Amino acid sequence: MNEALSGIPHEKLISMYELMLKIRLAEEKCIELNSEQLMRSPHHYYIGQEAVGVGVCAVLDREDQVYSSHRSHGHYLAKGGDLNAFFAELYCKIDGCAKGKGGSMHLIDTSVGFMNSNGIVVGTVPMAVGAAFAFKIRKKLNVTVAFFGDGGADQGVLYEALNYAVLKKLPVIFVCENNFFASFSHVSARHGVQDIKRRAEGFGMPAVKVFGQDILEVYTAAQKMVQRAKKGEGPSFIEAEVFRFKGHCGTGDDVGPGLRSQEELEIQKKECPISQFEKILTNHQILDQAIIRNIRKRLEDQVNQAVEFGRNSPLPNEEELLKDVYA
Repeated sequence: MNEALSGIPHEKLISMYELMLKIRLAEEKCIELNSEQLMRSPHHYYIGQEAVGVGVCAVLDREDQVYSSHRSHGHYLAKGGDLNAFFAELYCKIDGCAKGKGGSMHLIDTSVGFMNSNGIVVGTVPMAVGAAFAFKIRKKLNVTVAFFGDGGADQGVLYEALNYAVLKKLPVIFVCENNFFASFSHVSARHGVQDIKRRAEGFGMPAVKVFGQDILEVYTAAQKMVQRAKKGEGPSFIEAEVFRFKGHCGTGDDVGPGLRSQEELEIQKKECPISQFEKILTNHQILDQAIIRNIRKRLEDQVNQAVEFGRNSPLPNEEELLKDVYA
């Protein structure tokens, strides 16, 4: 058997496959419905990057906390976010996870440890560090995870957070999803040294680079770092090199001058994390085509039902305007 599969129960492997596929189908449904213009907030799709969110969240406990970015859909669902509440929030309805006040970039569900996402680049990273400090003070054996993109590596607050996490030996995992573009600016135009993990190493924390299209590689790295943090050994850093198959924002593909060619995109799509993982699981007889068809049909039904739930949920009323406002 593939060495990376050893020690992972088959049920866990199948659940990871299902979760990646759920995220993909939910995102594709959003794209399908885009022309209706009923989901008002901007969407930053996670298509192509599913292995990172699922691979990391698969090693977390429910009480562990995740802090996300503008590209939050995959992280939210990977941490156990409710599909009905997800679509209701995209429709800005009262049954949404943020009661219709946040939309796509402001998903939250504290009951499953998904604490915050927002559109401020690395805006949630200091929050993750602060929450990790709280875990340490309260002697709780939990970790926080901060997800951000390679554009976040351009922000000074990240380095303040890295430094403080090392100084206080905090149980926080920094996960940089390097898809090589900050909006439309390629990493080569922004970073003189393109090995982002070296920056974390400079603060004295362990850092690894993984191929983010390979969920087993992500899972293995995250498992080691989470175990280390829960033993009180401090923070660590994962740079996951990934390909986003859609554009920075919206339904386009970001193909064009200064971005990428159609040929480059097609090469990237051959590294689809879902199809690659599906191939591994079928080769090891953990899945077969009949099981895959049943999983896909069940998830498609769940997504369609969640869309209807979101559509039929009422809009927030005026009484909601000043609720849950803290600043």
